[in-house]
Amino acid sequence: MSDAAQFPITDAVLEALAVTRRGVNELLPEAEWTKKLARSAATGVPLRIKLGLDPTAPDIHVGHTVVLNKMRQLQDLGHEVIFLIGDFTSMIGDPSGRNATRPPLTKEQIQANAETYYAQARLVLDPARTEIRYNSEWSEPLGAAGMIQLASKYTVARMLERDDFTKRFQSQTPISVHEFLYPLMQGYDSVALKSDLELGGTDQKFNLLMGRHLQQEYGQEPQCILTMPLLEGLDGVEKMSKSKNNYIGITEPANTMFAKILSISDVQMWKWYELLSFRSIAEIAQLKAEVEGGRNPKEAKVALAKEITARFHSAAAADAAEADFNNRAKGGIPDDIPEVQLSGAPLGLAQVLKAAGLVASTSEGLRMIEQGGVRRSGELLSDKGLKLDAGEHVLQVGKRKFARVVLG
Repeated sequence: MSDAAQFPITDAVLEALAVTRRGVNELLPEAEWTKKLARSAATGVPLRIKLGLDPTAPDIHVGHTVVLNKMRQLQDLGHEVIFLIGDFTSMIGDPSGRNATRPPLTKEQIQANAETYYAQARLVLDPARTEIRYNSEWSEPLGAAGMIQLASKYTVARMLERDDFTKRFQSQTPISVHEFLYPLMQGYDSVALKSDLELGGTDQKFNLLMGRHLQQEYGQEPQCILTMPLLEGLDGVEKMSKSKNNYIGITEPANTMFAKILSISDVQMWKWYELLSFRSIAEIAQLKAEVEGGRNPKEAKVALAKEITARFHSAAAADAAEADFNNRAKGGIPDDIPEVQLSGAPLGLAQVLKAAGLVASTSEGLRMIEQGGVRRSGELLSDKGLKLDAGEHVLQVGKRKFARVVLG
């Protein structure tokens, strides 16, 4: 970037750098990225920002949107966003963070998952300003000769420096030769796209640096890399995961999404603001100062919940979710509760709770009754031996679980 030093580091460039750095784990090399921003600002030529995703079976929750949010922030600065679907690399299988060979996907699986990923991406990115590419576009024409030439640009010794390969090699766990091709192919994507910045999770650092190396090998200006942290889930401890049941799915109902966000801690809320909100750094700092000055933190959390709910649903749905939450807090019954048809009246209360999906088991139902966590039309039910007669029963377990049971 020898010519970039001539471009001035203006206040606008420093602001763009601050937006880039917001919430990130690493930005490497930061000095090079600053020069790229300065050149773009001076020449009006947007930078090319790349995010590659292999369409393996998606587990879509708001934690996955952290990297997409960063793309949107850079998009809003006027840069070009390339959403790269790794349909070719999916057939190799990414070994990152794995202690075994990942089975390759079929073309049909890849296509189905790619459609799901794009549906996820467009909820965060501006579709009109997003370039969608598939890496089979340049990977398949590379052919055997091109693949051999590409493989000559990196050594086995350096490949084995990668943490997961090192561990597998030391433990004599098999490493297939084709797995070495994965980081090479991901790096070659950066060559094909002439990317200025590539984003990824912290586990992708080796692959992102490969892109820099190969761009230099092919005579290009090397990309900078940016890694984002993992988002903790609702428990504030473990990373967000469906298996740990601490997640918010982006397709969950608006009322559920809103209530789940309000359940996070006041401390955790600020990290969520940093990684998930589209509010500016200055706005969030002002909001935090107001809370520290005595403003009720719940008001800030409600604003966050409404923003995220509106993103995946609508502003009207977010308003309705807030009203529903307030109604429940006052002991009211929400309008949109599921209806369950059951037969065999009279039935034991705990049995009905399980059949209606309000508890996982009859024993849990009995425990909830004993602990005072079960209501019918707002009235507390404390008799574990109670049998429900035929008719309609609006049942509630805890603060959030409701069902309209029609018993016949």
